[in-house]
Amino acid sequence: MLAPAFLLLAAPSTHAQTFTVTASVHANHHANHDAESNSTVVAWLVSQNDAKPAAPIADSAPKRFTLVQKNKNFDPHLLVIPVGSEVEFPNKDPFFHNVFSLFEGKRFDLGLYESGTTRSRRFDRPGISYLFCNIHSEMSAVIIALETPYYATSDRAGEITITNVPPGRYTLKVWKEGISAATLKSLSRTVVVSSENVSLGNLGVPGNIPVPLAHKNKYGRDYEDPTPPGQIYDH
Repeated sequence: MLAPAFLLLAAPSTHAQTFTVTASVHANHHANHDAESNSTVVAWLVSQNDAKPAAPIADSAPKRFTLVQKNKNFDPHLLVIPVGSEVEFPNKDPFFHNVFSLFEGKRFDLGLYESGTTRSRRFDRPGISYLFCNIHSEMSAVIIALETPYYATSDRAGEITITNVPPGRYTLKVWKEGISAATLKSLSRTVVVSSENVSLGNLGVPGNIPVPLAHKNKYGRDYEDPTPPGQIYDH
């Protein structure tokens, strides 16, 4: 049973008819306390209003982002972007990489490319992409593409701040890597943003989740043993 609380408060912002929505995340720990479990929790609000804004919202406009490959890691590990944005994947390691992704069940593959070069991908529909390297099994990252501009990621203290939210009814959605789809669905609920404080009551996320999760290569097979010295993948 998840007992920790996740509180949502609405307070007036400097913009007319909008509010700053805040939340506090406290992960459920089964062992030692781990502050990292409170961080990298993504929360976003999806409007339940039929009417759409008369003008585009700047924060939801497509942008250009960078996900660097360095020291056999993706940096940053988690990237939240507006739908339609393009992400560049520069290779800053002295060897080859091959980025591929499972995007809501759809694969994309950037192919093998060498040090000092880059490839890019446009994320033209909402969803969660799990990224890996077909050569280095230890590499992983997540890109979340959203159609709403009302989102934020928790810091190490578990604090979330979503700015410039108009009043109205929203569906709150929560995501954290490693949590099952069923658990994430159970955390989703309707909230009302207004000039009064709003409490979501008791809502927790599991803690101490092993990340990265086990995965196959882009062919759906187990990774092979490290490439023997002298191969192009490492030189």
